[in-house]
Amino acid sequence: MSNSFPEENEEEEGEQEFQPQTHHPSAPPHELFDISTTVDPSYVISLIRKLIPSDVKDDETALQSGLLCEEPNTEGVADNSISMPENGGEDEAMEYSENYGKVDGPGATNDNQNRGGSKREETWEECGCILWDLAASEDHAQLMVQNFIYDVLLANLVVSQSSRITEISLGIIGNLACHEISRKQIASTNGLVRVIVDQLFQDDVPCLCEACRVVTLCLQGSEGVIWAEALQTEQILSRTLWIAENALNPLLIEKSVGLLLAVLESQQEVADIVLPPLVKLGLSGLLINLLAFEMSKFRGERITERYSLLDLILRTIEALSIIDDYSQEICQNKELLEILKELIKLPDKIEISSSCITAAVLIANILSDAKDLASELSQDFNFLQGMFDVFPFASHDTEAQNAIWSTIARLLKLVQENDMSPPMLHHLVSILSGKLDLIEDELLVHQLDHRTSSSSSAKTDDRFIVTKRISDILTIWKFLDDEKKSTVSMEDYYINEEDVDKLLSQCCKASSC
Repeated sequence: MSNSFPEENEEEEGEQEFQPQTHHPSAPPHELFDISTTVDPSYVISLIRKLIPSDVKDDETALQSGLLCEEPNTEGVADNSISMPENGGEDEAMEYSENYGKVDGPGATNDNQNRGGSKREETWEECGCILWDLAASEDHAQLMVQNFIYDVLLANLVVSQSSRITEISLGIIGNLACHEISRKQIASTNGLVRVIVDQLFQDDVPCLCEACRVVTLCLQGSEGVIWAEALQTEQILSRTLWIAENALNPLLIEKSVGLLLAVLESQQEVADIVLPPLVKLGLSGLLINLLAFEMSKFRGERITERYSLLDLILRTIEALSIIDDYSQEICQNKELLEILKELIKLPDKIEISSSCITAAVLIANILSDAKDLASELSQDFNFLQGMFDVFPFASHDTEAQNAIWSTIARLLKLVQENDMSPPMLHHLVSILSGKLDLIEDELLVHQLDHRTSSSSSAKTDDRFIVTKRISDILTIWKFLDDEKKSTVSMEDYYINEEDVDKLLSQCCKASSC
């Protein structure tokens, strides 16, 4: 993956690179804000007024629109409010980790001087940070929207030269977009959608993170088509892919790839608008390159904070793999298959269990289109063992469990146990008998109905196929003469014959042998 980000001060950046932002995270789920009190509406409105740009305060249009109205709009606001102290939130508002690094692209500028600018900007930042936090509450968000917060933020995005002000403005909008009612108002504010999308051309990483977050949230709402139409130009989509490909900062990679995933998981109308040009611009190749890059990081450094990125990229590839018109490029990519096999065959999957589950689901999707790959994988017994090893991590994910059983069934159907050499058969039996407890537990949870075992539906069930094939393989092993069995070193692949007998009995019973 090509990167065009600055590399100076790498050691210092490496220490800070994965430190989370200490203030203003993305809004958590709504239930975390189920509180019975709010701040005084007048205080919130006074904060909004302090965000109005100085050149807008003198604008007669702004006065007429109500931005500077003397009587605040408190309609629908709860009466059980509490007043916030005059300096409330100031200390917290000043807590901020400023240096996330900057995109080194065309027109990149250093805005550090702007970040520590005038007294008025410091006041603006303090008030904006408080509103950023308050916007996470739906009641506060409603009050803010009623009192022209979007118009004020739009004015700031248009006229401000400060990256910090732009970041805070987008952060407030991002938290407001977490609530359905206030999110819809974004699209109905004249010019705001276009201005937000244009922020993707910023060169400041925190601004880009917030811009991607806003667009991601809004694409998934009922007004997503409006955002899709604003995104669909080649210039904007190329820029979005460029950000994802060239980002060094993990948070920016997460936000930009999350935006791409939102396109794939949004309503059909959104995908129909944005996905074709994205694929034409190289979406599939980009995602696989990103995956290869994260795997190289995983092999070399094992940085815990990057594990979520690995899974996010895999989930995005998975989402693309199930779309009929675009799955072929995914299924035919050999580099992708090798990475997926590597993940599945990892001996220790605990740290990246989510990624291994996603890899297993993705492989099942690929095998459904590229059936010739199953023949190759059926000869790789370590891969088969890896698929069994993923299963316990997917205990609460029915879709993933079904995908794993589907893959195991495909592989075992292609195994030719009658033609195997004793060492190969010994290896296979050692894997299957070693999974006795797992298979036994699964059969207890998903017992096959013997009364319908002769029906076509039961005999095509993946669990039925697996148990039937295991019983066939173990039966061949049981009838193999001892002399041939003894040619294999027990140190290589240990077999407990009692486990073989117990598993054979269980599988025969389940498949009505």
